Amino acid sequence: MANFEYIALDAKGEETTGSISATNEADAIAQLRKGGLYPTQVVAAGKGGVSGNAKRRAKKGQKAKGKKGAGVGGRVKGKILMIFTRQLATLVDSGLPLLRGLSVLGKQEKNKVMAGTINHLADAVAGGSTFSESLGQHPRIFDKLYVNMVKAGELGGVLELVLIRLAEYQEKAQKLKNRIVSAMVYPIIVIVIAIAILIFLMAVIVPRFERIFAEMLGDKPLPQITQVVIAISRFVQDNLLIVVVGAGVLYAGWKLFAMTKGGRKIIDRWKLYIPVFGPVALKGAISRFTRTLGTLVTSGVPILQALNITRDTAGNVVVAEAIDKVHEAVREGESVVAPLEASKIFPPMVISMVDVGEETGQLPDMLLKIADVYDDEVDNAVDAMTSMIEPIMIVFLAGIVGTIVIALFMPMITIITEMNNAAG
Repeated sequence: MANFEYIALDAKGEETTGSISATNEADAIAQLRKGGLYPTQVVAAGKGGVSGNAKRRAKKGQKAKGKKGAGVGGRVKGKILMIFTRQLATLVDSGLPLLRGLSVLGKQEKNKVMAGTINHLADAVAGGSTFSESLGQHPRIFDKLYVNMVKAGELGGVLELVLIRLAEYQEKAQKLKNRIVSAMVYPIIVIVIAIAILIFLMAVIVPRFERIFAEMLGDKPLPQITQVVIAISRFVQDNLLIVVVGAGVLYAGWKLFAMTKGGRKIIDRWKLYIPVFGPVALKGAISRFTRTLGTLVTSGVPILQALNITRDTAGNVVVAEAIDKVHEAVREGESVVAPLEASKIFPPMVISMVDVGEETGQLPDMLLKIADVYDDEVDNAVDAMTSMIEPIMIVFLAGIVGTIVIALFMPMITIITEMNNAAG
């Protein structure tokens, strides 16, 4: 028998050190695991290294404990939460205890808010709370969908499966969000650049040409298009501050209008039916609704509760109202199809697939299939919209800039002609 020094994690995820007698290193590891410890390092006594490492890591652990509360209560980006869920699902699915998995992720997490939150989750679980109860203490990070799916997984004894589904849901939802945002960002950037160019032309370039025309042509009348451009330029120069303040007031008014119940409904309906952008927003809303509801029901969340959660996370008032009517129908024992069809939002294909899912008893699977179909539809719609917007924007910019150039060039022709006549 030989003595081995070890560093191990206990059931609470805290690091402990010591020595143990065993025939070899494998036997020492086996004994530690039987005792409820999870060894991270086992070295034969006398070879050194473990004690020094233990002290250094213990100091790090104390520093980490001192920072456990740092940043707790804040928000984190969806990508950070997605990575945490995927990593935790992988660890738990590999057989690692939940508490140890949280401890490992807490130590390696670089985001201060997420690291503090994970440490709090570990403390709560170590104190006897369920994982879902611990998640519920951080509503700014873990929404109702997340908490209820974990709760269903705990009750069904399939937490690792639910975490995997959650990770897949978040990854697909993040991908969909990125596609829609990228589609919206492109035209916004182009419009902002176009406005900046126009302001520069009207405030700087046109006034210089106006002075040249006054010096070279005197009181001779300018072409009509040139007069219009100069008039706009003068308005921009004289009222630039008013224009900027007015734009700010309009934006603030729009935001206040969006905060009202009626205003939010009008804006959300407009988002679904606006030309070019509407089809992308509608398909994204359908994909979000079907994936959320399908994932919740598949994970064991009761249908009425799943509908409530889906309504709260719909992201669009019009879609949320349609889901609320579905909830009322299901509560009365009626079909899901009728209120979906009455909403006039969902295409016939979606309604037909939901109808088939209800009849065959495979509604959750059918909802997830619809979500997959509409994810592809969003990709295609974004590509089509981008290919359509690009030439429209180019023609729009070319038209405006071209008009200004022509307006400035026409008097120059007169000036050049007169100079040639004078020289001749």
